[in-house]
Amino acid sequence: MMILPGYVQTMVAYNAELNRRIYGAALRLDDAERKADRGLFWTSIHGTLSHLYWADRIWLSRFGAAEAPDLPIKESGAMLEDFDELWAQRQALDADIIAWGERIAPADLEGELRWFSGAAGREMSKPRALCVMQIFNHQTHHRGQVHAALTALGEATGDTDLPFVLP
Repeated sequence: MMILPGYVQTMVAYNAELNRRIYGAALRLDDAERKADRGLFWTSIHGTLSHLYWADRIWLSRFGAAEAPDLPIKESGAMLEDFDELWAQRQALDADIIAWGERIAPADLEGELRWFSGAAGREMSKPRALCVMQIFNHQTHHRGQVHAALTALGEATGDTDLPFVLP
C-alpha cells in the first residue's frame, strides 16, 4: 500500500476547508440546537465535532504531530463543552495538520506504525500509509454525519465534493 505526500497535502487542505464550512454552519445555530440529540453516533452536532477533534489529536499524536488528549474515547464527545473554544482549538489543530502535511516525506508513509489503542485495549501495528488514510476517512465519515444534521436544520455548507472544494 502506497500513498504519496501529495495525497496527504490534498487531504489536509480539504480537511481545513470543510471544517471551516461545517463549523461556519454550526456557528449559525444556538448551543441548544448544536447539543440536541440528532441520532448521530456521538449524539449531537457538538458531540460529533468534539469526538472528531479528539480523534484527530490522538491519530496525529501517533505521528508526533500533536499532543494526545488526556481522556478516553468514550469521553471524546464531551472533550470541549464550549463550542467557541472547540472551534478555536479546531482551527489551531487544522493549522498543525497543514504543517504536518507540508513536511510529510515519502519515507514517513512507509513501514509500520505501532501504538497502544485504548479503544481496542491492546498494542496495534498497521501500515503507516493506512493509518494516514484512516485520519482522512474518519474525518469525512463524521463530518458527513454532521453535514446531514446541519442540512436537516436548513443550514448550508456549499459543495463538499473534493473536486469542487479545492482549486
